[in-house]
Amino acid sequence: MDKKQHLLDTALKLFVEFGFHGTPTAKIAKEAGLSSGTLFYFFSTKDELVTSLYVDIKGKMTAAIMADIEGETSIKRLIEGYFKTPLFWALNNPIEFSFTVQFSNSPYLNQLAAKEIDSHIKPFLTILKRGVKEGVLKKIDPELIFALVRGHTFSIHQYLIEHPASLKKQSQIIETAFSIIWDMIAV
Repeated sequence: MDKKQHLLDTALKLFVEFGFHGTPTAKIAKEAGLSSGTLFYFFSTKDELVTSLYVDIKGKMTAAIMADIEGETSIKRLIEGYFKTPLFWALNNPIEFSFTVQFSNSPYLNQLAAKEIDSHIKPFLTILKRGVKEGVLKKIDPELIFALVRGHTFSIHQYLIEHPASLKKQSQIIETAFSIIWDMIAV
């Protein structure tokens, strides 16, 4: 593993365990077995490290979604992919998901360029707009539909964490949740 990736992995673990403010760069470097100078060689500031880590993790989650929906044209199946894939990804990557939640509820989110945020949101909004235009989805603002689906994704994830179950049972819960969401937004 290269030094930069080792720093990112170490920072991820420490940020989730101690929070952003409870994790100074010196602690990250020490835990990684590297000098602070090495950390600052790759990341000029702690803020850059935090946002780089978020962009990296979001990129991995987005790649999982894109792989799941590749070649799909059905609005229902596309939305299903945007709902289910992040849930399964979060269950399989709990530390990374905890970090994204922590990041999303912090001032660091404001430091990301709107372009970076849009790169993850825009494809889904495009699908929602198409669904409304084609009459598959209710005539609701696509951004409201996005907020509803996103909110339910976080809520179902929290439910699954609080109610541990087998993979089969988790899949059934996620399927039921998607069915309810689909009934809520579809014509």
